[in-house]
Amino acid sequence: MKISSSLYEFCPLIRYFLVRAGESEYETSGIINTNPVSKTSLENGLSEAGKKQVVQAAVKLKNLGACKDSCWIWPSITQRSYQAAELIAYVNDISRSRIVPEYSFLDARGLGAYEGKTLDAVNEVYETDVVSLQSRPPPNTNGTPNESVADVFVRVTQLMSILETQYAGESIVIVSPDSDNLSVLQAGLYGLDLRR
Repeated sequence: MKISSSLYEFCPLIRYFLVRAGESEYETSGIINTNPVSKTSLENGLSEAGKKQVVQAAVKLKNLGACKDSCWIWPSITQRSYQAAELIAYVNDISRSRIVPEYSFLDARGLGAYEGKTLDAVNEVYETDVVSLQSRPPPNTNGTPNESVADVFVRVTQLMSILETQYAGESIVIVSPDSDNLSVLQAGLYGLDLRR
């Protein structure tokens, strides 16, 4: 589990902490699950290992002083992200009223036809990402989105626009169900090549 802390030059009064939610029950089974229809299902919740990962991350956040003077926690509405947010709030003595569920901008990257395949198959998607930011996984007929890196960048940029407008001077913990959102967000903010 990665945690990044950055004080961005463009807005020195807001501190961001990026947290990937712990392992889900689906991930324990080795299955790709990015269809938004199942984001609140119990199978999309934290596994036992995922709960331990989140507690470790919450303690690291506490040691970093992420919520020392309070913070806002912005989790995806996915089951595992919201569970992670509640654990982070508990460990850091933050009221649940400071958890702000995010309904779409932090959804896991839609992997289209890869839905239901083994987690190893996601490497095929990443190989095409290197070629073009516009490359999308093949579509699926079950409603699972098939998103490119550019699509994810648009979503996380929209989230940042909201946060930058409403939370000046605050600390914000963003909890994402997958690392793609966080990697694309961090790369975009640092001006790195999104294909990396």
